[in-house]
Amino acid sequence: MIKLQVIKLQVIKLQVIKLQVIKLQVIKLAGGMLSLVTLAALATPMHGEDDFPLVGTYTENQACKPNGSDPGVSRVTITPRDIDSVFGLCTILSKKRDGATFVVHVECKGPGGSQMLGDVIFTPRADKTIDFSDQDQTYKAVLHRCPD
Repeated sequence: MIKLQVIKLQVIKLQVIKLQVIKLQVIKLAGGMLSLVTLAALATPMHGEDDFPLVGTYTENQACKPNGSDPGVSRVTITPRDIDSVFGLCTILSKKRDGATFVVHVECKGPGGSQMLGDVIFTPRADKTIDFSDQDQTYKAVLHRCPD
């Protein structure tokens, strides 16, 4: 009877050891997976402050001619930090994306040094143009991207 109890205790000890080995294997596997996830996250390009898909040069309300032979057409240049147009140079203070639409809060310096704060709204369209308007919808235009 004592031998049977000793054997049962040894079996229980073996089962405990086996469970501990399995636990260590799971922890090791989880650590490896976490390392892979971390590496993948580090390798993925981040969309930072300078990542603004609207960056480029555009013409207003008509297609841009590739050779620049459209002198009477208003041009708009958008960088990650500024918007330059016939209205003046506007500094981008913040950008907010709502679906496909970008609401951009700007401070503009117009002719004569006048300053204005406001929002402008850019909505990319399926035909690769961009609907542009001010916050009050008093000015609207369609922007056509010029070749780089």
